[in-house]
Amino acid sequence: EYIIHPGAVVIVPILDDGRLVLERQYRYPLQQVLLEFPAGKLDPGESRRTAAMRELAEETGYRAREWARAGILHNAAAYSDEFIEIWFARGLVPGERRLDDGELIDLCLMTEEELDALAAAGALTDAKTLIGLQWLQKWRSGRWPLDWQTLEPAQG
Repeated sequence: EYIIHPGAVVIVPILDDGRLVLERQYRYPLQQVLLEFPAGKLDPGESRRTAAMRELAEETGYRAREWARAGILHNAAAYSDEFIEIWFARGLVPGERRLDDGELIDLCLMTEEELDALAAAGALTDAKTLIGLQWLQKWRSGRWPLDWQTLEPAQG
């Protein structure tokens, strides 16, 4: 037995000053607030990049001029076929958020060092965010390359 899932995206949004855009989101199954990178599931017929662009805009209000696909993670392969594609976004332009009904999200800005300290202390428990942080650290150290593409912020 396993769960069929349409797939999802997670976005690592990087501000021009290097800080990261994160969310504090209430998660009903855990009955607690988690610190996470913006993310969401694919809509029917939607490309993964389009989903990443849409989710970033809906949840944070930001649109990005540059995008890079990092890879895919399987967060629950023992009971779900869900994949989460990891995207990076930079050249962020602020805008208005459009949260879904029932979404409780507060935005917060953090440095990589602050996020890493939370991970080291065990306070960062969201798997996609931990893996996004790992990709970020490897990319910034020059060990894992990213192929950046320039797009107009309004494109979807």
